[in-house]
Amino acid sequence: MLNWTGKLIGAALGLYFGGPVGAALGILLGNAFDKTQARRAQGDIGGGSKGVLQTAFFQATFLVMGKVAKADGRVSEQEIEIARHVMARMGLSERQRLEAMSLFNEGKDPEFSIETVLTDLADVIGRRATLAQIFLEVQLQVAYSDGQLTVNERNVLQTISNYLGINRIQFEIIHQRIRAQMHFSEGQHQQQPRSSQSQLANAYQILGVSASSSDAELKKAYRRLMNQHHPDKLVAKGLPEEMMSIAKEKTQEIQTAYERVRKARKAA
Repeated sequence: MLNWTGKLIGAALGLYFGGPVGAALGILLGNAFDKTQARRAQGDIGGGSKGVLQTAFFQATFLVMGKVAKADGRVSEQEIEIARHVMARMGLSERQRLEAMSLFNEGKDPEFSIETVLTDLADVIGRRATLAQIFLEVQLQVAYSDGQLTVNERNVLQTISNYLGINRIQFEIIHQRIRAQMHFSEGQHQQQPRSSQSQLANAYQILGVSASSSDAELKKAYRRLMNQHHPDKLVAKGLPEEMMSIAKEKTQEIQTAYERVRKARKAA
């Protein structure tokens, strides 16, 4: 049954205060009110039901991933590979994998606009800032899959941040942490490992502290990051269960970086 409450009240108030023009404006505002109320009733707004949030997060992840991959004009093999890698880490069923690839391809379309997707995602995330940050981290990894961040890719990432309520300072902190994580991970798996000092610097950056930070500050930063990326807590907040493995990898990376710093400090 359609909800006409907002439109009727809006029209009445508009007509009373502004005549026919006011009535028309009142109907438009009332219509927006009705839509909002309908979505709220379905649990779509302000951090609605867990199932709605998980579905929205899953769909937005691959739609926006396609947009990020296409931002520089072409989709590289590395970007396609990391999209497949994310799907593999999520352990998707064949049906889910096909859906994810369909969403990814839809996002690549030059005519596709991510604004509506991000607006809807922001609505269901509500005040769950950690989920917004996790979403941005995944997209940053896609953008950096070819080893660099182009201007167009950065612009898309800034758009994501703006819609999800992540300010510029927070964006840069997350950006630097993800870049350091990628360099740190690459350094561990290379046949000719990066220099010890380079890896140590990356470890500090992952934790968001400097070499001059006290042991207490180091431990506090480590615990905060582990708490933010704890898989069970993220799933409880609405992260799709399929993405739990990705959250686990994040905590393992943070743990490894922390141990690297602690080892260096003990040796000193």
